[in-house]
Amino acid sequence: MVKTKRHKIFVSYHHEDHGYKEYFCQKLGTDIVDKSIADGDIDTNLKTDTIRQKIRDKFIADATVTVVLLGKRTWQRKHVDWEIRSSLRDTEKNARCGLIGILLPSHFDFGIETYRPNLIPPRLADNCGSDRSFGSIYDWPEPWSTITVRQWIQNAFERRLRILPINSRTQFARNRTGPCATGWSD
Repeated sequence: MVKTKRHKIFVSYHHEDHGYKEYFCQKLGTDIVDKSIADGDIDTNLKTDTIRQKIRDKFIADATVTVVLLGKRTWQRKHVDWEIRSSLRDTEKNARCGLIGILLPSHFDFGIETYRPNLIPPRLADNCGSDRSFGSIYDWPEPWSTITVRQWIQNAFERRLRILPINSRTQFARNRTGPCATGWSD
């Protein structure tokens, strides 16, 4: 068995996929420290810049890897975009995180060989897609394999120092809506 470091994981996800987030953290148990935002952690009535700063400084600041759980509508969420953006920054207060996307069974592209970049958050798509990419995208493991997921996390942690991410996109100002390649819309 490969010995991996215990990582502080920030899990980014759409609220409708909360059950997967809970399962993910429960299955990894003491192998990780969950740095994710829970309902009620941030007052959503605050100014946008204040919310971004709280996400960055309170939750992502000491995380080592960001895991993006990719459900049907994750690609639309402004908070997911902000969280990925903050995870990719390397500043005095926030060291850069490794980056992983995990396609959930509810995602349109789960279980097929390639994913459609327009069905995942654009900033994640910018950083995945080849062996030389900063991040990686995997299918939710069925059956679940903690060993496999721990290895994905370790690989992302190691890659974050060898490969520079692409983080030049303008941040989402609001959630996206509209049709995607499947004809589905919000």
